[in-house]
Amino acid sequence: MAQRVCPWWIGYLLASPIRRLSQKPEEIMRPYVWSGMTVLEPGPGMGFFTIPLAQMIGESGRVIAVDIQPRMLATLRRRAAKEGLAQRIETRLALPDSLGVADLAGSVDLVLAFAVVHEMPSAEEFFHEVGGTLKPGGRALFVEPAGHVKEERFAEELAAARACGLVEAERLQVPRSHAALLLKQRG
Repeated sequence: MAQRVCPWWIGYLLASPIRRLSQKPEEIMRPYVWSGMTVLEPGPGMGFFTIPLAQMIGESGRVIAVDIQPRMLATLRRRAAKEGLAQRIETRLALPDSLGVADLAGSVDLVLAFAVVHEMPSAEEFFHEVGGTLKPGGRALFVEPAGHVKEERFAEELAAARACGLVEAERLQVPRSHAALLLKQRG
């Protein structure tokens, strides 16, 4: 599924508390996450966003974290267990050519695609797959790192999202990033 995948060992840097100095997961996600939600997080790494997501969705919520790297998922599971959140987080190993989320069709409230689309071989295939998991009116928080993804490439990825039925609801301010809130149109 991935073409330029971040090496697993960089996951430790990405999950570092130092990252919180510029990107605070709770502040970024607070307007879009509430108790009881089902959230799909492709490319969670070692859980920088996953752990706070699991706290924010409460006991009745669910986070499905899908990654292509078993070591990322193993570390995420250990971190979740340490925080007492393992029961709220389902981890899945992505298939070589798919996220493997067809069983979630129409059941997801929010997709968190943080710094992952640029690693996919096809942005359109990614948005087609995750868009299919969203409920009508469901949202995707789409964020790409400005250091890796230029504005033109982000615009191309947004066009791919539109081609898959996701509309840009608003541009968001996320430090060192390009970001947009996408909406799956109803009916």
